[in-house]
Amino acid sequence: MSDETRPRGASDTSRAASRPGATSVDPIDILAGRMDAAEEGLLTCVHCGFCLPACPTYRELGDEADSPRGRLHLMRAVAERRLDPASDAFQTHMDRCLGCRACEPVCPSSVPYGSLLESARRVARSAVPARKRSAGRTVEVMLRLFRHPLALRVALSAARLARALRLPTLARRLAPGGRVGEGLRFGAAMLEASGGRGARPVAPDPGRTSRLAGAPVGPRVAFLPGCVQGSLFGRVVDASDRVLTRNGCDVARMGAGGCCGALHAHAGDHDGSLDLARARIGEAERMGVDLVVTDAAGCGAAMKEYGEWFEANPAWAERAAAFSSKVRDVTEVLAELGPVPGGELRRTVAYDPPCHLRHAQRADGATATVLAAIPGLEVRTVADPDACCGGAGIYGVTHPELGGAVGDRKVSEVRATGATCVATGNPGCMMQIGAGLILVGSRMDVVHPVELLDESYALLDGER
Repeated sequence: MSDETRPRGASDTSRAASRPGATSVDPIDILAGRMDAAEEGLLTCVHCGFCLPACPTYRELGDEADSPRGRLHLMRAVAERRLDPASDAFQTHMDRCLGCRACEPVCPSSVPYGSLLESARRVARSAVPARKRSAGRTVEVMLRLFRHPLALRVALSAARLARALRLPTLARRLAPGGRVGEGLRFGAAMLEASGGRGARPVAPDPGRTSRLAGAPVGPRVAFLPGCVQGSLFGRVVDASDRVLTRNGCDVARMGAGGCCGALHAHAGDHDGSLDLARARIGEAERMGVDLVVTDAAGCGAAMKEYGEWFEANPAWAERAAAFSSKVRDVTEVLAELGPVPGGELRRTVAYDPPCHLRHAQRADGATATVLAAIPGLEVRTVADPDACCGGAGIYGVTHPELGGAVGDRKVSEVRATGATCVATGNPGCMMQIGAGLILVGSRMDVVHPVELLDESYALLDGER
């Protein structure tokens, strides 16, 4: 059995469940090992309640078991073998968590909640067959799909074709009533939202952009287009590439469709997340770059944790840690370089920070630097920037009603700003907020912050 399946702080006899067909040991050891490693955090949780108002599921449901401290209590009960991980209580409340990690910054005990949640979900996934889990079969199909680049490209190409033919709009309008129809309308609206106009109305002349940028003077970066971002938000990927180049970076794109493993880690599919992580690490090593850059906050948060994923595996620990040390969100790179000012862009934009940029990466401040490089832009941050939008990867599939309720709050905050568009730095957030706006009849567009800087550069170029 590979050493990477051993949890941090666990003894040599503490093993995780191995791949199918191999000898396995109870995966509860994974959670117990992480609890031991996090003793100063988890075991000293004082149940102060600071996490309660920060937790979106607790705010919606008012159930202590759907709060971070309630889930930590359940995790400890399972790790100490006082609670069956197949129980409805453990399965339901671990599954309901959005994984937004808004509880981490407000926790006085510094509990590593995100890491513990992923371990708990791995335990939960191992304890109950997929066919018996809520939305289990659908999730398993999606996770398998994201592990196979060719199949994923075919599926996402079909989604783009459907979007181009305006089939999501038709499906949304013809959807029947009831829960099934509501789910169909929201799913259609998410796909419809991914094809928004974006910030830049006209494609630039690549030769002109290249001449204006000049020779690279900044770092050589491996830019990850990602799976969903690269396929459904190609305009964002292109904008990031142009903006990085404009600011002196030597940009080399990583393989299209390459998934980082974030969705698998969040769903408890440990083997799947590690397989995808190895592929990304190996690809970056072959490229020989200074930085690994992404414009999807969820991907960045996962890749920055590769070092933790592999730290007990001697064959991969050093390589994974070296990779993670190079990972940056695109806004971080631009902020570190000091973004070149653009042309005047008179627009009012609502800004909603992605949870995995604000809470997991603690790098949200970089976006303010990027937007400040755009003359004339008025930025209005939403009323509760710490709150999740309800997207959370595949949460819309597993919990459409709860995710929709959380999303409704965010859409109301966005609209209350009176802005003409909303900017956020993650594809899941863009689709979730965009779908909510479509369903309430709003014409606000959703853009990535880097698209606004890209448009600003286009305006500047047109004045020369």
